[in-house]
Amino acid sequence: MTSETPDKKEIYRYLGYRNELPDERVVRKVDAAVEKLMPRLRPKSVYLEFPLEFCGNEESPALSFAGLTVQSNALWKHLSGCTSVILFALTVGPEPDRLIRRSEVDRISDAVIYQAVSAAAVESEADRLNEELIRSYGERGFSLKTRFSPGYGDFDLAFQKDFIRILNTPKAIGLTLTEGLLMIPSKSITAVIGVYRKESMNGSETSNENPT
Repeated sequence: MTSETPDKKEIYRYLGYRNELPDERVVRKVDAAVEKLMPRLRPKSVYLEFPLEFCGNEESPALSFAGLTVQSNALWKHLSGCTSVILFALTVGPEPDRLIRRSEVDRISDAVIYQAVSAAAVESEADRLNEELIRSYGERGFSLKTRFSPGYGDFDLAFQKDFIRILNTPKAIGLTLTEGLLMIPSKSITAVIGVYRKESMNGSETSNENPT
């Protein structure tokens, strides 16, 4: 997998520029960080599909997939109408962490920019993987819900451990987890994506943006 430069507007958004563009000095720093960081990224991903069961009710919502039982009202609502889920994990490799650590010692402002560029880069890679899955599943008559990550809403962050185990990410893509549930490399994403028959819902939810 190769990296594509993320949308500059997304980088600026991570830097806190919502409805305005940064000044020329910041733009030049972002351009320099993109030029330095992007060739060093090593994106890797792994994903598996599992049947989905709704085994609770609206008062006590629970879902079962991949040998897990998840109690989450937010995920229950999000996956309504789905028959299976895709668990996926993605990382862009350790280089962003290295550059950020070095910059924190020498110049903290550069570290902030590397943080923004690498955050936008991993989201861009996740979006691209989503698009590939949307096309692949669409050819078989299925649509996909937006991705939903552990830690969002009441979907317990502790399920990160299960994602790492089920997808065997340490071996598959070099992604591990600390005792504090922090991913290493830090510029990584885990998520669940709901799969449903196109004709089973009114309207299609094939957006690839993370609700987090």
